[in-house]
Amino acid sequence: MTDATQSPIKLRAVPAPEDIETESAGTAVPVDNPRLPEPGVSVEKRKPVLAGWLTNRRDFTATARHAGANFGYASLYHGVRLPVYAARLTAMAPLGACRFVVATNRWVWDREAAPLRDAAVRAEDAEEYMRLARLRAGRVRLRGLVALVAAVFGTGFALWLYVMAPAALYAFAAGGVLLLGFGGQQPDAPVVGPAVLKTEVQKLTGSIVLRGLDSIGNPRISAAIKKGGDMNGMRFTSEIVRDGPGYRADLDLPYGVTPEDIMEARKPLASGLRRKVGCVWPSPDPTEHEGRLVLWVGDKPMNETTKPAWPLAKSGQVDLFKPVVFGNDQRMRDVSVTLMFASAVVGSIPRMGKTFLMRLFLLIAALDPRAEVHAFDFKGTGDFGALEPVCHRYRAGEEDQDIAYVLDALRELKEELRRRAKVIKSLPRSRCPESKVTAELASDKNLGLHPIVAGFDECQVPFEHEEHGKEIEAICTDLVKRGPALGIVTLFGTQRPDAKSLPTGISANAVLRFCLKVMGQPANDMVLGTSMYKAGYRATMFSRSDRGICWMAGEGDDPRIVSSAFVDAVAAEQIAARARAVREEYGNVTGHAIGQGPEKTSGADILTDVLTVIPATEKAVWCERIASRLVELRPETYSGWKGENVTAALKPWGIRPGQIWGQTEDGEGKNRRGIERTDITTAITRRNADRAAA
Repeated sequence: MTDATQSPIKLRAVPAPEDIETESAGTAVPVDNPRLPEPGVSVEKRKPVLAGWLTNRRDFTATARHAGANFGYASLYHGVRLPVYAARLTAMAPLGACRFVVATNRWVWDREAAPLRDAAVRAEDAEEYMRLARLRAGRVRLRGLVALVAAVFGTGFALWLYVMAPAALYAFAAGGVLLLGFGGQQPDAPVVGPAVLKTEVQKLTGSIVLRGLDSIGNPRISAAIKKGGDMNGMRFTSEIVRDGPGYRADLDLPYGVTPEDIMEARKPLASGLRRKVGCVWPSPDPTEHEGRLVLWVGDKPMNETTKPAWPLAKSGQVDLFKPVVFGNDQRMRDVSVTLMFASAVVGSIPRMGKTFLMRLFLLIAALDPRAEVHAFDFKGTGDFGALEPVCHRYRAGEEDQDIAYVLDALRELKEELRRRAKVIKSLPRSRCPESKVTAELASDKNLGLHPIVAGFDECQVPFEHEEHGKEIEAICTDLVKRGPALGIVTLFGTQRPDAKSLPTGISANAVLRFCLKVMGQPANDMVLGTSMYKAGYRATMFSRSDRGICWMAGEGDDPRIVSSAFVDAVAAEQIAARARAVREEYGNVTGHAIGQGPEKTSGADILTDVLTVIPATEKAVWCERIASRLVELRPETYSGWKGENVTAALKPWGIRPGQIWGQTEDGEGKNRRGIERTDITTAITRRNADRAAA
């Protein structure tokens, strides 16, 4: 046997145009090696023994409810009409009796074979006719005997019932009349027709799916459908099945087409399927190749489907270190989120359920008796008011005093962050192997490493505050970067997702992202992450009626669509009251919940601090050097500051940097942006004068 390596397939260059005739006349060069071994790994995928809706409690409930509703409606529909059915069938009973007599007579006298005997007579085939005549004679004798016995015994049974059980005779007679009525009805107008059910959607079939895919206008898909699909790799990989309150179809798309291409054309797809857009949810299959599409089509739009009750609405506690159910997907299956070790961003346009989702997360935190809850509502409408009984820090409003309260609370959190870092560092490796807070450490009250969850609704308000915005931003950025490992979770909600509302340091480090309806690609990618819009994860596809429905990224490998549990203000107050009782038992009712606010801090005076780091011997200093000196002066306040932070902090005081000549550490002279000392002293004089005048 010749080894394949001894006779390799050789590839030749593409012939020049003048050599095409000579090349075509020669021997064709094969490119598929018949000796090429099969892949060493065979992929097998076993089908489930039981259907998916039989192994999932919620899917089974949805399927059983769907079938039961149809059966119940049909029973009620026909039950109400039973008297009408009985009257109409009774009226048709004489015709049915005539048809019965005629049919019985034809059967007894073997009329169905008469055409055969007539044919034998016309063909003058005596032998065939005699054979058919003998068959008829035997059939007539047997059938006549059966008819006679049935008549005798039927009459006798009727007389016996008349004497022994007259009521039973009447019941049999009524049944006989109804049966004769069924025999007398017209085939095209039956008395008892199907129940007239309200049909909202058609049953999903393969032809309907192909019609919908063809309607999106993708040339590769349309060509594959016209050619039969298999030549282009397009095929259904399994039967279309019921999956919760809808249908699921799995299919391979044509080569080069991805599920994202279908997700981008969701509205045309819904038009082709003759469904509302809220019913149609195409998605990739993360367990398969990039060309596998999972098309789930609901019976009703997601926002009209009755959602199961939130499991924590009436009872239960939470362990923030474990996943917690907070909503449902399109199939109405539970969707969980793990709040620990992550920061979250929630974004949407107004009136889409952003604040409700933020409040839901804070309620989840409140149900963990160890957690310390900070709730800040900068909209000022009191949407977080139900949480007051369990909040360590709480504020609603955007006035200067509200911002000052929040700043003091954040300074406390920053100090707490430093304290926790020292505690973690001091613990032995055997107790804290990964240098982060664990569930066991959080439960040890002596360490003080309990979870802290801080929510900022309309976070753009404090970030854009003229006097304290930069400090608030710096502290929040530090909490987002270092807080998760130290047990501090931050939640930021905004209805204006842009670089000012969500500073880069926060948006780039937030792990959990929830994007309800937004109006464009920049806002979509600001919340979900760069290129998410291009990848097909578009919160712009949600309608105004899709309140509470969002794309969730960060929990799992791929973003998914979630409808958050609906908890109104009344229900939120009841849950908070339950959380308060659990906390009182645990011994964790602190801060605002018992009437205590944050300690007042003087904070930093940027003008005074800058003047301090620029000695009188220096006429002007580069901004970057001022930043490094400020970090040395007050590391707790200016940690992470750079030259642009100095520029932004001094801008409200009318100080603008200019080109300052100076020398680098290497002694090289350069022009860079800097601040003159006289500008600082002028600004301080003007500020003091304004305060004295006030």
